[in-house]
Amino acid sequence: MIVYTVGTFDLLHVGHLALLEYSKSLGSVLAVGVASDRVVNSYKPNVPVIPLEQRMEMLRALSCVDIVRPYDELEYVSGCKELSADIFVIGEDWGKKPHNLAVESYLKSADKQIKQVLYNPRTSSTTIKQNVMAQSYGLSNLNIAVA
Repeated sequence: MIVYTVGTFDLLHVGHLALLEYSKSLGSVLAVGVASDRVVNSYKPNVPVIPLEQRMEMLRALSCVDIVRPYDELEYVSGCKELSADIFVIGEDWGKKPHNLAVESYLKSADKQIKQVLYNPRTSSTTIKQNVMAQSYGLSNLNIAVA
């Protein structure tokens, strides 16, 4: 079975690793879609810190990841079709935006699965960025990510 998940994967951390390892456990092949800076900027206030090619290189180095592909449009149906994905893994913040509803509809009509996962509470790219900023400005109230 082919499992597909998507994300920004900026500042790769243990939360990303947990998501990817879980996703791989659902099938024999894990494909990861990586959002381009343009895509990220369409729904987040800031572009990623790490350039797209470097984010993809980091993901390719993980043994649980078999395929890494960029995406430059905020839509997921084409990726699911191109990969012949059997399972599409989404995060807890999925929501009901048109691009999300479109892939849900496609997966249902194609008799494919969608799995929603909770994020790992141990850390996030946002927390890491906040800690770096706080340290650079000498602030003492850091949001420490614990292992």
